[in-house]
Amino acid sequence: MVVADATEPPPDSAPTGLSSAEAARRLAEVGPNQTADAGRWSMLSEAGAALGNPLVLILLVAGIVSGLLGELLNAAIIVVMVLLSAAVNFAQSYRSQRAVRRLRDSVAPTATVLRDGTWGELPRRLVVPGDLIRLSAGDLVPADARLLEARDLHVQQAALTGESFPAEKEAGRGHPSSGPAGPEAPDKVFLGTSVVSGTGTARVEATGLHTAFGEIAARLISRPPETEFERGLRRFGALIMRTVVFLVLFILVVSLALHRPALESLLFAVALAVGLTPEFLPMITTVTLAQGAVRMARKKVIVKRLPAIQNLGSIDVLCSDKTGTLTLGELVLDRAVDAFGKESDEVLRLAARNSALETGIRSPLDAAILVAAKAQPSAEGKLDEVPFDFERRRLSILVDEPGGPLLITKGSPEGVFQISTSARRGGDPVTLDEAARARSQELYRGLSAEGLRVLAVATRRLSRGEPCGVQSERGMTLEGFLAFVDPPLPDVGRTLTALHHDGVTVKILSGDNELVVRHICSRVGLDAGEVMVGEEVERLGDTALGQVAERTTVFARVSPAQKNRLIQALRRRGHVVGYLGDGINDAPSLHTADVGISVASAVDVARDAADIILLQRSLAVLHQGIVAGRHAFGNVMKYLLMGTSSNFGNMLSMAAASLFLPFLPMLPTQILLNNFLYDLAQVTIPTDHVDRAYVHRPQRWDIRVIRNFMLGIGPISSLYDFLTFWVLLHVFRAGQELFHTGWFIESLATQVLVLFVIRTVGNPLRSRPSAPLAATCIAVVVLGALLPWTPLAGPLGFVRPPGAFFLFVGLATATYLVLVEVLKRRLVGRLVSAV
Repeated sequence: MVVADATEPPPDSAPTGLSSAEAARRLAEVGPNQTADAGRWSMLSEAGAALGNPLVLILLVAGIVSGLLGELLNAAIIVVMVLLSAAVNFAQSYRSQRAVRRLRDSVAPTATVLRDGTWGELPRRLVVPGDLIRLSAGDLVPADARLLEARDLHVQQAALTGESFPAEKEAGRGHPSSGPAGPEAPDKVFLGTSVVSGTGTARVEATGLHTAFGEIAARLISRPPETEFERGLRRFGALIMRTVVFLVLFILVVSLALHRPALESLLFAVALAVGLTPEFLPMITTVTLAQGAVRMARKKVIVKRLPAIQNLGSIDVLCSDKTGTLTLGELVLDRAVDAFGKESDEVLRLAARNSALETGIRSPLDAAILVAAKAQPSAEGKLDEVPFDFERRRLSILVDEPGGPLLITKGSPEGVFQISTSARRGGDPVTLDEAARARSQELYRGLSAEGLRVLAVATRRLSRGEPCGVQSERGMTLEGFLAFVDPPLPDVGRTLTALHHDGVTVKILSGDNELVVRHICSRVGLDAGEVMVGEEVERLGDTALGQVAERTTVFARVSPAQKNRLIQALRRRGHVVGYLGDGINDAPSLHTADVGISVASAVDVARDAADIILLQRSLAVLHQGIVAGRHAFGNVMKYLLMGTSSNFGNMLSMAAASLFLPFLPMLPTQILLNNFLYDLAQVTIPTDHVDRAYVHRPQRWDIRVIRNFMLGIGPISSLYDFLTFWVLLHVFRAGQELFHTGWFIESLATQVLVLFVIRTVGNPLRSRPSAPLAATCIAVVVLGALLPWTPLAGPLGFVRPPGAFFLFVGLATATYLVLVEVLKRRLVGRLVSAV
């Protein structure tokens, strides 16, 4: 990389700037001035992610085996389900990415560059190290550069540092500054920041990936850590895989030991494996999450990746930057007081005259003063001006008043204290003796301790004709102080309270100093407790940091790397972490968290790294999204608990029955049809209601709960299967076809109707299912019972059972549901807290 020295510029970089030829050479050497696009989206990568799901892979293997063994209908069903879920995922991702692209910054990325002795606008990507660039209010800084000239230059660096107040910048003198490095350097400006006031000229030192912005963006290319959703799905897939392998091997060994036909035994084993595999899970999960995405879109929320909705419902820790997410990111006058703390409209009036009459581009502080005073800028009454500089850190305006010329000075309290000999108390000035000065300084320190940005105002009467200059700033009267704040968003307090009630702990990770952060926390109702700063974070090892991160609410003066460490430490402690941020410095944390959340006004790199984008700056929407995520998670979990328990019971019954029956307990085709109808009854689960208590706490994948539910409810289903076997064989003297028909009907009825019990953790008589879910369940049970009377009965191997058998099925189903309800109540505590 070519880096220009601020004190020894290349011959062609001053005073005429780089030549076009030299710029082209450097562009070829260092590459275009653009950062890595961490959010680049491709159809192939998205399709690969959809098909790389562990359960999808299991299903595809089952489908291929079924097809090779001649079970083409079953293979087709599996392939259709997989492709349908992948298509919905792909369509949602495509729509989201298209919306994100529309959100990109509409300001054209250009820069004012000196080339061949002429200033002109060039595309930002063509800027190279050594270029001279000109900056003015409203400009986006096009690269990392060192200032050669600056006048009243203030740069908004919140996106890079998290500091809400603009940073003052000044040109370096002599050799490059040996002071702070990075954004804190007073003589450097950085890509991704913007100029809010003043002007400057700078020489570019770094472009593209070599900038501070680029280094952050480059880290986002790496694959993010495994999320809670991905981890849970992988563990569930492993559970199903182990169970499937065990059952298939068991059936094959038993069948071969009993000298049954090998092909028939293999078909039966494959049918069992497919029957245990929840082939509708990808589709039901996708449809459930897609419906959640649609509901959130109506609330002005873009969901870029569907699994993020489920992750959102699982988070128990929400980390947030402060600026732009908890606060407006704008300065507002908090109060105006005299030199001893009494509220004073006169201090505001004097400051407003100073701000309205100063020349040049007003700073955000001036804008806040004029808004508070409702003053219109006007040059009326102005006699002279002493401009701001970085040594005095104050600005003075001489105005004409009836009592004579009045010099009004506004600036940093330290600078104004130096030139003040008296102070205003009420309407009269008093001598600023040692005691009075200590009292005023204590007031200033108190305002600063509240996290407020403070300006001081002083005045002095001049005689007519007296020259006005820096020498006039002496013997002044300290009128008072103006305190400014970056106020919290209107709904933050209510939202944080709601999040707390719903089991989400909020932690603040800010680049601001601890005083500012503590003040904001008090404004939004967060108990900051002991604030930890970045230096302390840096000294701790990963294990100790995890323990400290759990018990600490507020972290101040933390760097992007330290934020990342904190999120990783919390995740290692078993927390599901969401991160809310909108700046460049937030992008790595957005990438690392289980759920990255940003806002529409965020910088590009933050929006690209986020999973969810709030189009409306309202954290109440975030809370609604968390509830929607839990709602989606609850419906997916219904399918898992019901499917694994019922399927496991049926498969266990078939495996056991194959040991003593002289024929297969159910034909492979009948097993697959039973499983298909059973899954078909659940396609409307995404429309179902979710218990209110369920959405008021974080919901997590817990394979132990799913396994215990499967091992607890499954055997009950098997008991009723064995009862059905006995009734069919000893009461109805059933042959092979009647046995197959009877068990098919009983199995389907108990499997489907148990959903009305399992779908709620409460009383099923009080928690009503959605109308679509009730309709599909009843329709499937009726269809299964009527199949023996249809033309499909012969090809499927069914015969018409006696009417008394249906009476048995009704009684068996009713008692089965009561028994499952009793056992469910024993499991319900762990189900709500651990699932």
